[in-house]
Amino acid sequence: MNVDCFETHNFADSTTQNLASQSAPNGEKNPVFNRPDRFIEGWYWAMPCRDLKPGMAKSLTLMGRELVLYRARSRKVVALDGHCPHMGAALAQGQVDGETLRCPLHQWQFNKNGQCIEIPACGDHGTIMESAQLQPWPTAEHYGLIWVWTGDHPSHPPPYVPELAGVDCDVALSYRFERNCHPNVLMINAIDAHHFNSVHNLPLEVRFKAKALNANALCLDNTTRGGEASHFVKVIRPLYQNEVTYKMCYWYGSTGTVTVGPDFFHFHIMFALRPTTGGKTEGWTILITPKRWGGQLMNPMILWITQQVAAYFATGDIQVFQGIRFDFKTPLKADHSILQFAHHTNRQKALNWGDWSSAL
Repeated sequence: MNVDCFETHNFADSTTQNLASQSAPNGEKNPVFNRPDRFIEGWYWAMPCRDLKPGMAKSLTLMGRELVLYRARSRKVVALDGHCPHMGAALAQGQVDGETLRCPLHQWQFNKNGQCIEIPACGDHGTIMESAQLQPWPTAEHYGLIWVWTGDHPSHPPPYVPELAGVDCDVALSYRFERNCHPNVLMINAIDAHHFNSVHNLPLEVRFKAKALNANALCLDNTTRGGEASHFVKVIRPLYQNEVTYKMCYWYGSTGTVTVGPDFFHFHIMFALRPTTGGKTEGWTILITPKRWGGQLMNPMILWITQQVAAYFATGDIQVFQGIRFDFKTPLKADHSILQFAHHTNRQKALNWGDWSSAL
C-alpha cells in the first residue's frame, strides 16, 4: 500500500498555533474538529456482529440519524433509514423476509437498496412503490463489529491496523465504554507526549513522525528507548533489545489503532469510537493479533496480555476525560502531533449531525 508523506508546511510555530485558526479547504474555521454538530464522513461502528443474527432487525441511532439494521437470509447486513415512508412505522419492529424487510404496520416490503417492491394490501401501486424509497447505507463486518458508512460510496475501507493490512486476525471485543468528551479529544490522549510521564509515570522521549495513509487516515509512529524507571517498562524490558515500538493510526478523526511492543513482538489494539449527543463518546476496545501456527493455544494468551496493556494506558485517564472541557489555547512545542491530527481532521469531509448532509 502506498503511503504518502503528511505535509506540515501549513503549520505556524506550534507553541503559538491555536486550533481555532485552522481552516478547511474552503476557508471555514474549525469545520469539524471537536464540534458536536458535525462529524466526518466515514465508517462508524454500529454494533457487535454477534448481536445481529440472521432474520433479526434492530434499530440504531447513529450521529442523530435513526436507522434499521437487519441480517438477511444470505447473512448480509443491510442498513436503511429506520422508518417506513408510508406512515413512519419503526422498521426495526418489522419482519425480515429472505433478503428483504417488511414494515410491521402494512407489510410494505423493502429490498436491500431501500426500494419498496410490494404493497400487499392494495394491488398494483407501481407509482407509489417507485417513490417509496428508503436511503440505504453501505455496511461492513470487520474486527468483530458491524460498520456503517455515512455516505453514498465508501472511499476507503473500515479502520484497520496498517501493519496487519490483508492479514487474517483473531479478535476479541474487550469492553464497551462511554466518555464525557468528543472522540477527537479522546484520540488526542494517545499522542499527548507529556501525559505519558505525568499520568502513567512513563518518562519517555516521544517524538512522532506523521504520515497520511490516505485522506481519511493519519499514522503517527514513534520508536524510542528509555523509561526504565517505569514498572511497565521493567516488565517488558527483557523482551526487547533495541526499541519500543509505539504507533497510532487515526481513521475518520474518531477511531484509532495502537501498536505497541518490543522490537520482535507487537500488541495491537483498536479504540472504535463514535460521537453521541452533546459531543460525547461511546466506543469499544478491540484486541487484535495475527492468526499464527499454534494460535488456538497461543492467541488467547496474547489477547489477554494485550488487554492488560490496553488497561494500563486507559485506567489512569478515565476521570480526566469525564471532567474535561477541551479548550486548547496554549499548545506547546511537544503538542505538535496533536495539531497535526487536528489539521488532518479538519481537512476531511464534514457532515451535519442528524441529516448527514454535507456541511461544507
